[in-house]
Amino acid sequence: MKQINMLNSGAVASPRSRPAVYTRQNSVTMPAGVWKNIPDSWIMPDTWDEKPDISTPCGEGADGVVVPKKAQTLGVRQPRKPGAWDGRKLSQMYVADYKPFVMVDGEGVRCSIYVSGCPFHCPGCYNVASQNFRYGEPYTEELQERILKDCANSYVHGLSLVGGEPFLNTPVLLPLVRAFREKFGNTRTIWSWTGYTWEQLMAETPDKRMLLANIDVLVDGPFIQEQFYHDLAFRGSRNQRIIDVPASIEAGEVRLWKNGDYA
Repeated sequence: MKQINMLNSGAVASPRSRPAVYTRQNSVTMPAGVWKNIPDSWIMPDTWDEKPDISTPCGEGADGVVVPKKAQTLGVRQPRKPGAWDGRKLSQMYVADYKPFVMVDGEGVRCSIYVSGCPFHCPGCYNVASQNFRYGEPYTEELQERILKDCANSYVHGLSLVGGEPFLNTPVLLPLVRAFREKFGNTRTIWSWTGYTWEQLMAETPDKRMLLANIDVLVDGPFIQEQFYHDLAFRGSRNQRIIDVPASIEAGEVRLWKNGDYA
């Protein structure tokens, strides 16, 4: 098992409006979004088997989760162990698309950034081209400024992180969410989608944890073609949960967005 220390990994804790904040020294400052129950250090397991809740998740919505071993039998690729897929190495800092003022990527009017690169390769993926880490265009400061300007419109509810796989594009998204929180605080929300389950992310690398710390709502789990239903709210298959991130950390287990009262 590998001991991960936030201080040694270039992250430090500092007070803000929320209970605690991690900042990356000389690089990424996270001004809001981390809560008191994230420890300064934790044990990153060497294998998934060391985290029983990954195979037997608990909390709200657990009955419908497709766990990693089951996902593999359905054709979804999985990392062989925690940290095997590291966005700090994999990301090429490319963006497949940017769509401002959309109403399908979370609640309300939102600005959505589609990052490039996803090794899950879910059968039936709606955005196969973006599985390539070099698909699209390089991410630029100009695009970041445009996103922040668009999000400043009074009718915009927040930012959505879509993919590709957002948690394998932390070199792009950590600076973006830093700038977003500095500009808007908690007056706007951040939604994200991921092929990881919540339980997997709880055993993952510091950069993933730092990104999760600034997200308000997470749609977790791979797309499972056999569980596709066209009328699901903000997700493609029934196994995916819409998670209230701060409430889940406070409770120590998954709490669903709007207490699960969504279609």
